Amino acid sequence: MKTLGKKIRLLRHQKGWSQEEVAKRLDISIPAFSKIETGITDINLSRLEQISALFEMSVVQLLTYNEVEEDQKIASELESVNRKLMDRETEVIDLQKKVIELFEELRHKKVTA
Repeated sequence: MKTLGKKIRLLRHQKGWSQEEVAKRLDISIPAFSKIETGITDINLSRLEQISALFEMSVVQLLTYNEVEEDQKIASELESVNRKLMDRETEVIDLQKKVIELFEELRHKKVTA
């Protein structure tokens, strides 16, 4: 149960929720939820279903949730976002160059006029 509790705590942290928030959503006391996270209390099937629904996953997903796999997924997504960001930065730099060229062209035309 300690492993499951750690998974639940990790999911809670990923959502940015406090123990109090999750306890309210589950309609249990904060100490009762704390005992779930620490593995002190066994979780019955109905509570497991309630927790998995709260985190928008199936019971099987909750039980088999693997932090390493999640980290790899996040790293892959982060890499993709970084590539897109670099592409956008290149586009911005190109646009800035064009703006400068146009400004210089306008300034040159005013000077010669």
